[in-house]
Amino acid sequence: MAEQTPGASDDAVLDRAQRTGAVLLTADKDFGELVYRQRRAAGGVVLIRLAGMAADRKAEVVATVFREHADALRQSFTVIMPGAVKVRAHR
Repeated sequence: MAEQTPGASDDAVLDRAQRTGAVLLTADKDFGELVYRQRRAAGGVVLIRLAGMAADRKAEVVATVFREHADALRQSFTVIMPGAVKVRAHR
């Protein structure tokens, strides 16, 4: 949505992902604040923490996580880091 609607607030992005049943893929740590501190509902958030990694390698890592953890990504807050994936249910 952020690409479709530049300037959309994090709240609006999270709301739309929730309404449409989408898993939100982001590099913005602010979504952790919304999900955990503000207890906002989310169908699933995947935070990508792969700074310094080439874009094609990032895409490979993210695709692998989606293949291997597809069912767990819904209703979870997932963090993808070099060499690690943390999936934490938030509901």
